[in-house]
Amino acid sequence: MPGLLLLAAALLSSWAQLPAEASSWWSLAMNPVQRPEMFIIGAQPVCSQLPGLSPGQRKLCQLYQEHMAYIGEGAKMGIKECQHQFRQRRWNCSTVDDTSVFGRVMQIGSRETAFTYAVSAAGVVNAISRACREGELSTCGCSRTARPKDLPRDWLWGGCGDNVEYGYRFAKEFVDAREREKNFAKGSEEQGRVLMNLQNNEAGRRAVYKMADVACKCHGVSGSCSLKTCWLQLAEFRKVGDQLKEKYDSAAAMRITRKGKLELVNSRFNQPTPEDLVYVDPSPDYCLRNDTTGSLGTQGRLCNKTSEGMDGCELMCCGRGYDQFKSVQVERCHCKFHWCCFVKCRKCTEVVDQHVCK
Repeated sequence: MPGLLLLAAALLSSWAQLPAEASSWWSLAMNPVQRPEMFIIGAQPVCSQLPGLSPGQRKLCQLYQEHMAYIGEGAKMGIKECQHQFRQRRWNCSTVDDTSVFGRVMQIGSRETAFTYAVSAAGVVNAISRACREGELSTCGCSRTARPKDLPRDWLWGGCGDNVEYGYRFAKEFVDAREREKNFAKGSEEQGRVLMNLQNNEAGRRAVYKMADVACKCHGVSGSCSLKTCWLQLAEFRKVGDQLKEKYDSAAAMRITRKGKLELVNSRFNQPTPEDLVYVDPSPDYCLRNDTTGSLGTQGRLCNKTSEGMDGCELMCCGRGYDQFKSVQVERCHCKFHWCCFVKCRKCTEVVDQHVCK
């Protein structure tokens, strides 16, 4: 009987962990989060009803309810950027219809998972920093970054900048909460995955923080630039995505040591910095559908017959071949500007050949 009780307790424990592991705060991107004016201060039911939050994130939700809508916006921004960066690859950052958002494929510590964690964390920094500047949050305002030393003396410093310092700190607190509340044995594979997630979250946040730059506006009579006002401004999120994609291409393969630290699989490579992406598992085969790994496969994906890159039919279809069909595309054409002030276009129809993987 004691043995059966222990087995039942272990099973219950593992079942209890499954929903938490399968769900993610990314799900805030899939359903609109109530705006701050809809919240009642200290109203716990609002946070308890939001899907995908870990216990620590739920506590932060209760303290910072007005932030939740912008966390959702940041997650959505990260998902869209992920889908843009991988639009021509076998794994195209596709989402599934549950609170895990990306499905079982995120349970594998691959370099694709590394990118997803990084770009999602970056999205939260971006959204919170911008919300501060726009006066949407009661706990922050415009950036208080010190005047850059290399700014010309006659230029004014003090426009309302994006508060990337606050965005970074809050994103670190919220996004990392899920990982920091886990308690796995030192040197275990599970601890290695936690350290991987924390590293990639930080890389995403730093990308936004370090790419924020000075923006200036001219003032003067008749458009002259006799005076400039400058402030701190976030980089376009596409540029952040491009940089993280470069980090993905050079991501470092890591393994967990008995002392509970990540180390390089190949010691000949340079040690990754806090700005680099890391992974602990090889990528699954994205060619064929596999319910175990979560791969959706590439069957039915559009491919480019003339390309030799990853979007080409040979690589995208994994050697299975492709089908060709004709598609009718309607586009605006022969556009003319009419005074004043509108553009009039005609609609042109074109029949084009398209190819899909078998």
